Amino acid sequence: MNKVKIGFVGVGNMGQCAHLRNFVTVAECEVVALAEIRPKLARTVAQRYGVPKVYRDHEEMLAAEKLDGIVASQPFTRHGVLVPQLAKAGVPILTEKPLAGSIAAGEQILKALADAGTWHMVGYHKRSDPATICARQQIDELKATGELGPMRYVRIVMPPGDWVAEGFTGLIRSDEKTGDLEWDPAPADMDEPTRNACNAFVNYYIHQVNLLRHLFAEPYRVSYADRSGVLLVAHSESGVAGVIEMATYQTTIAWEESALVGFEKGYVKLDLPAPLASNRPGSVEIYRDPGGGATPTRTIPTLPWVHAMRQQAINFIRAIRGEAAPPCQAPEALEDLKIAREYIRLLRGA
Repeated sequence: MNKVKIGFVGVGNMGQCAHLRNFVTVAECEVVALAEIRPKLARTVAQRYGVPKVYRDHEEMLAAEKLDGIVASQPFTRHGVLVPQLAKAGVPILTEKPLAGSIAAGEQILKALADAGTWHMVGYHKRSDPATICARQQIDELKATGELGPMRYVRIVMPPGDWVAEGFTGLIRSDEKTGDLEWDPAPADMDEPTRNACNAFVNYYIHQVNLLRHLFAEPYRVSYADRSGVLLVAHSESGVAGVIEMATYQTTIAWEESALVGFEKGYVKLDLPAPLASNRPGSVEIYRDPGGGATPTRTIPTLPWVHAMRQQAINFIRAIRGEAAPPCQAPEALEDLKIAREYIRLLRGA
């Protein structure tokens, strides 16, 4: 297959630093065009990254270009409006998380994708981190062999911290106005304070909502929401307990996100770097204590120097080429919105 031709819709902060700067490093990919409603920003970004074509909006770009895939880094509360329009091109789409700003908007996206016969990869980049890939492989093997007994518990901890980690260094900024944009309709089942609380939770913790399902390797439901907003308790389909600890403390120049997957006789521990950290994977530790007089062991695999955002770009290109499945597609991402709504309902009683 020739190089995969990618078009970008939006090259703001995340468009540039989380996506464009990584896609242009993938040998099998060619970023051939970008659409950006801020013309000066569009020209400057295109010049820096060697993108040959610039368009004022996605409609103009899609009318002129034959693309193999689209990367659209936009506010998630515009996805319900924008993604169905992009889907009409009939090519795969990558957006940032979450799928949309509401369950209803997410369902509209799924229908548009089905009608167009294409798919949508949602940017849960933590799944692309070499450490997460390694941890999931270890978990699957331990569940299959029963070496450490049954899985009993999954704990995810993510206090607020420095998620940027100097990742916006080199960002091309603009003071141009975006004008009036079309936004998704407000969810009908929430008043404004509840909607604001839900959007805040989704914006910051939907990664962990998704990661919990990934580590469970099965669906789950929210069982309890602590009124302080610090603790989400869940149980998987098979009854494994899980928690997400939020804002138990905060850091200013560090990122301390971790996950612990407990088995009866050991655990798999996953530590993840800041989302925009470069050339740095997370780390994995596997602890085995079989008992019976055997010496416990602690294994720490050596992982490649690839950061999650770059690996995510590679994974999107591989999926377009038919070499691998996308790490997370829209139907599963819709389940994250349902979990978020369930949590907010328990938290606020609304």
